[in-house]
Amino acid sequence: MTTQLPSNVPPIEDWNRLLDGRVAVISGGGDGIGGAISRLFAQHGAIVEVAEIDAERAASIEAEVRAAGGTVTARVVDVRDPEAVNTYAGEVLATHGRIDVLVNNVGDFRPLVRFPQSSPESWKAMYDINLQHIFSMTHAFINTMIDQRSGSIVNFHSVEGMRGYPGDPVYGAMKAAAAHFTTCLAASLGRNGVRVNGIGPDLTNTPQVDYITGGEDHEHLWSSWAPVGRLGWPEDQARVALFLASDLSSFVTGHNIPVDGGTKAGGGWFFSPQAGRFVNRPTGL
Repeated sequence: MTTQLPSNVPPIEDWNRLLDGRVAVISGGGDGIGGAISRLFAQHGAIVEVAEIDAERAASIEAEVRAAGGTVTARVVDVRDPEAVNTYAGEVLATHGRIDVLVNNVGDFRPLVRFPQSSPESWKAMYDINLQHIFSMTHAFINTMIDQRSGSIVNFHSVEGMRGYPGDPVYGAMKAAAAHFTTCLAASLGRNGVRVNGIGPDLTNTPQVDYITGGEDHEHLWSSWAPVGRLGWPEDQARVALFLASDLSSFVTGHNIPVDGGTKAGGGWFFSPQAGRFVNRPTGL
């Protein structure tokens, strides 16, 4: 028996160019996880727009992607500033007239302040970089997606928003809020053709979080500590983002996927009597 897909199920015409011709905005797309997403999306035919706070990183990813034959523009913008975000969105929409994919990738655990020593200033810093920018970027582009009745939003938060995080409850709360915003927005906008999903990374080596330096003598512990038996890399995150951005996931919305090597399933955080604190890596156990 031959089963033909209904007309409202998008066909996958070219598995090697899953985002062919689509405009994809990536915040923090100059390096780390964001850089890996910029490269992979461009390889799959996307017209990549990078929002990057660091001018040097912006220039570097632009040169790299173009040298590989991709299409990219990297603009310098601080996505923590709602006015700057609105200006940036206006420039992108004036250039392309639309966007098809929005990846809210920016986030940071710094400044790391233990809650008893924290302050409204440190709470605000956590909010600005881990939650407010998701609101601002999404708000700036969402009407375009609604009007065209299509679009995919991928919000990066953290596995710490999906489990208890003893290190900084404020950071964990911001990430949990980002994850739940993802779910709520997906439920709200699915009938407008807009899908919204989230990714919660862990154990991914980036310039922001270095799991290697200082842990060279503990490399043998990864196979017993991380359920998949290895450290993660930005490309691991980028591949899941590609799935969520493309029509491969056309029936997936409202989900938050822990891309963590299994740490959420396996526990993730352990109290080390030797270190006198919770640890999430082999060193200090």
